[in-house]
Amino acid sequence: MATIRAFRGLRYSASAGPLESLVAPPYDVLSPEEREAFAAKSPHNIVHLTLPEAKPDDRSKFVKYARSASRLEEMRREGVLRPEERPAFYRYTQTFAIPGADRTVTRTALIAAIKVEPYEKGVVLPHEQTFPKHKEDRLRILEATRAHLECIYGLFEDDDQAVFRLIREAPCDVIEDVTTEDGVHHLVERIDDPDWVERISKGLAPKKVWIADGHHRYETACTFRAALGDRDGEVAEDFMMMALSSIADPGLVLLPTHRILERGPDDVRERLKADKRFAVVEAANEELMSRIESIARAGGRAFGVALPGETGLVLEVRDLGSLTGEGHLERLDVSIVHSIILGQILEVPGYDGIAYTRDPSEALAAVEAGAKASFLMNPPTVDDMRRIALAGQKMPQKSTYYYPKILSGLALWSLNDFQA
Repeated sequence: MATIRAFRGLRYSASAGPLESLVAPPYDVLSPEEREAFAAKSPHNIVHLTLPEAKPDDRSKFVKYARSASRLEEMRREGVLRPEERPAFYRYTQTFAIPGADRTVTRTALIAAIKVEPYEKGVVLPHEQTFPKHKEDRLRILEATRAHLECIYGLFEDDDQAVFRLIREAPCDVIEDVTTEDGVHHLVERIDDPDWVERISKGLAPKKVWIADGHHRYETACTFRAALGDRDGEVAEDFMMMALSSIADPGLVLLPTHRILERGPDDVRERLKADKRFAVVEAANEELMSRIESIARAGGRAFGVALPGETGLVLEVRDLGSLTGEGHLERLDVSIVHSIILGQILEVPGYDGIAYTRDPSEALAAVEAGAKASFLMNPPTVDDMRRIALAGQKMPQKSTYYYPKILSGLALWSLNDFQA
């Protein structure tokens, strides 16, 4: 059973300044230049905590984590950040236009504290691979600050939308309202009525939860808790902050994450055209995305390969059954790109020479700037993720991109504010 509970959120006060100057996207989607731009908006912007600055005279690479902890304490002392008077859930809605589509949708999430459980317990399930170097960074900042500075994102099973309706119907107070530069409207409402908090907690208790975004941070929280050893009763380290959406929410949107091959063979075009498992046609790089989307709508499977010189390739799978095994993971677009196109045909070892983007135009620009190729894909579905997780399997890293990202700075949670 999932243990979901209300918590005393740590939120910006009015003295902190305009909310739009304080919030930012999650730490792992910001380039160094973007981080600096957000940091310049306000000395209280959330990136000063989530992405602390390393300075030339630092005695070690770990000093920046202490800097984040010190700034967090300073912001609390000055009243820039203040804890809620009592535990609450937060209903978080994001209203946005779907990139490349002519419609606007709203996605609803419940920001809550969730008990971290090892994957083998089958309560919280992963769907993507993780890498140690990313987890070490997040563990250092969690140890230093003793705070969850950002929400990760999860989905809960809810085929009849019963919990989704509970969250939507709960009485609440509007506490945050901001539209970010990307046009996404973020609304945060506090749910602190004890009866409704209990109803929502009970509704979520029997549900499985899939990590949609934030695998590294979840596994970091598990490591952090394990280091504490056995304890009687619940302790703060048992929990982390997560935004939870119903898997039946009509506002769930997945975007593809395209692959940029920065280093590889010089004869990419020739190798791909010679492989008879694909029907290969040449097309202008600018047309690749629309072509593979059209093939997918017709029930086919295809990939766009942008190449230097403005002309790339459309690779349409001739026979999926003979190309892959019967497993659902093997048949995903991202698996075919990594295992067959990159691994077998181009003989690219590992992931070190690969960059990622959800922007097709950025993928096209990369090949004109020196990349060997960019691979454009259609996105996986929510059901793909669910089936992979239930089977105990993991997709390659950056296989899913839930849009939009959970905004950082709307709510934080300090373990020092935990109430057993």
